[in-house]
Amino acid sequence: MANYKVGNVLPPHLTYEQRKKFFHDAKNYFWEEPFLFKSCADNIIRRCIPEEEVTGEHLLLQLNALDELHLGSYENAKLYKEPFNNYETTTKNIAKSCSGRYIYMHNLPPRFNQKLLDNCTSMYRWYDMCPYIDNSGFGPEMLGLGEKGWFSTDQFLLELIFHTRMKTYACLTNDSSLASAIYVPFYGGIYLGRHLWDSNTTVRDSLGIDLFNWLLHKTEWKRMLGGDHFFVGGRISWDFRRIGDQNSRWGGNLMQLPESQNLTMLTIEASSWSNEIAIPYPTHFHPETQNQITEWQNRMRKQKRKYLVAFVGAPRPSMKDSVRSEIMRECMEMDKACKLLNCSSEAYKCNNPVEVMKVFEESVFCLQPPGDSYTRRSAFDSIIAGCIPVFFHPGSAYVQYVWYLPQDYTKYSVFIPKNLVKNGSLSIYQTLVKVSNEKRREMREEVIRLIPKIIYVNPSALMELEDAFEIAVKRVIERIENNRRNASSKDKDSSWSWNHKLSSMGQPQWDTYFSDVIFTEK
Repeated sequence: MANYKVGNVLPPHLTYEQRKKFFHDAKNYFWEEPFLFKSCADNIIRRCIPEEEVTGEHLLLQLNALDELHLGSYENAKLYKEPFNNYETTTKNIAKSCSGRYIYMHNLPPRFNQKLLDNCTSMYRWYDMCPYIDNSGFGPEMLGLGEKGWFSTDQFLLELIFHTRMKTYACLTNDSSLASAIYVPFYGGIYLGRHLWDSNTTVRDSLGIDLFNWLLHKTEWKRMLGGDHFFVGGRISWDFRRIGDQNSRWGGNLMQLPESQNLTMLTIEASSWSNEIAIPYPTHFHPETQNQITEWQNRMRKQKRKYLVAFVGAPRPSMKDSVRSEIMRECMEMDKACKLLNCSSEAYKCNNPVEVMKVFEESVFCLQPPGDSYTRRSAFDSIIAGCIPVFFHPGSAYVQYVWYLPQDYTKYSVFIPKNLVKNGSLSIYQTLVKVSNEKRREMREEVIRLIPKIIYVNPSALMELEDAFEIAVKRVIERIENNRRNASSKDKDSSWSWNHKLSSMGQPQWDTYFSDVIFTEK
């Protein structure tokens, strides 16, 4: 407990339940250099004594010294100095390792996060979310893919997952003056999930406005007007950027509010605005040990793949720019070379992660066209399965997950322009069959190496690993530090253009793919 209070170092080898109890108990302890004290149930504050000292003569010395402390005498405090030397050393080491990495987390009123999980049957219009909020957002444990580490995880619960993980972050601090970044544990996407389809804009916007009213009174906000603050949006960017106030318009207006302009949003799909950064969708794989990761990677390397290509999804006949109908038609024409899981006619299979992962595991290439938005959780599922993703729009991955995926997208994926597929001038089959076996092996190996970077490991994980959470925290701190250095400059793209992000990637020609803003209504 002393190590935790001094420098946020958790005891090793705690289970998930033990961690929950540890954090609950920690509220009753405080550190006053060089001693640890506990506020006990009888309202008396007592000093904690190392176990090895509570025997024989040592016990008598402790009791005598404690009497003197009650009398206000500290001359015998030197009796306690030596046992705590190791804590002082630990403190210095922690301070050094956490320098530039401290995160301060706002203690938001529960109405902004935990209370939003109440009445979970109505959290989402289309299905009961109650099972999915188990295990702090991972959902129920799942059999059929591996011995441990697999869960039935909903793609829209990243806010809960990230918040839970932040509670165990090694460099979390209660002193905001030490913090390199300020985390706002707001469940804005979970709130919107209740109201996107059947509420007016006043209801959709109310909690976001309430949040900023709360933040504006905080000292931490006033330092940089929110420029050092970040939060996680568990839905796509357009859900937070409604244009106009008509009830028919899609989404909430959180990221359109003036107060949000300095704030960084980490979201599963970003727009062109420079204060939005895309981080991976949560997959079903949340391992606890390095062995679980290594064993899965080796299994995917050895996996026999009987299909050249696979597609799991449904057509989008109402979306004129969708390429899905052409993909599904060509897949059926490929016969046994393509495995098609049609989510219109086989929805029960598409809702079963084991069935979906089985398709990906047995395929060399996995087709990932845009759906309701540019991105898909399916792209990350296919990477977990060692299946090489095939993208039809640069907004599906390349301009999104720049903190996670190689800039040279040819190392791990195939890009087939959707317009060439739609007009029939390019065959998916002919494009993929031309990829040599050697190139396929190289790409698959790169895909498998990406697995640790795109997963959110279990909070009780007994390993040091730069997973999706750790990368997000590291890079958001770097971003905020850069903003501090360039406080006088305007690092915002206030238009709908993707030029800024595309130019930084060296791909300005992709601007034609973003010539029209879509997904503002549904």
